[in-house]
Amino acid sequence: MQIPEIPDLIHYAIPFFVATVILEIILTVKVKLEDYEFKDAGTSIIMGLGNVFIGIFTKIMILAVFLFLYKFRFFTIPFAWWAWVILLFVEDFCYYWFHRISHESRLFWASHVVHHSSQKYNLSTALRQTWSGSFYTFIFWFPLIIIGFHPIMVLVQMSISLIYQYWIHTELIDKMPKWFEYIFNTPSHHRVHHATNPQYLDRNHAGIFIIWDRLFKTFEPEVEKPVYGLVVNINTYNPIKIAFLEWIHMLKDVWYSKTTLKNKFKYLIKPPGWKHDGTSILSTDLRKKWEEHQRK
Repeated sequence: MQIPEIPDLIHYAIPFFVATVILEIILTVKVKLEDYEFKDAGTSIIMGLGNVFIGIFTKIMILAVFLFLYKFRFFTIPFAWWAWVILLFVEDFCYYWFHRISHESRLFWASHVVHHSSQKYNLSTALRQTWSGSFYTFIFWFPLIIIGFHPIMVLVQMSISLIYQYWIHTELIDKMPKWFEYIFNTPSHHRVHHATNPQYLDRNHAGIFIIWDRLFKTFEPEVEKPVYGLVVNINTYNPIKIAFLEWIHMLKDVWYSKTTLKNKFKYLIKPPGWKHDGTSILSTDLRKKWEEHQRK
């Protein structure tokens, strides 16, 4: 099978990212929605540049692993237009489960928390990316390789998904047309995902298509004004702390908790906030409390 030469789309998109961030700053100041937080945006941009730099090395590692798995594929799917259409949906399905589990398992949350650490919501927030996640989260895309999609195809579609999700990180767009809101991920849907309001926690995990959230009962419409950040905010602009603080907290819980080995392991796989002594306050608990209050 002839493999076409495909450029690294993320690198080509960087000038577009820079231009649109600047445009958003101008528009935000002009319409006086709020004072633009330049320190926060600067931190997000540094995190994004770090992610791109680390990606130079991790993509080689990921490609090597994918190529190894590709030897054991069930089928050989060609670089045909219909294959790209199918891949658009199945890759997004994999992304949904990666994203959802990144909120439900602390091991994956340790890297994903970086993206949620900003208390602001603008295009620069989209650039606030993990420095550690690319070393292990690619396992969620293994099924696509085993099915028979070529590793290059999968990596390209992963980049397309990431680029799509850039534009939805803004408050300057209110709502898209209803049909679009029903099928696709939008700024409104993703504002919900970044919010700490109890009813919004761990909702709208979509990449491109919001249909997965509707199908698996994790969809929540934007009604109340979102409050962005974390349930317990990090409150720092230091990119090193943002990148690794949750890793430190998690490993301390594993190492210093006076409990069984089984419970120590649970600190890796249970949701953020889980404690072996029963004092856990999870996002599901906060949502349940909110739902009970709504019924009164």
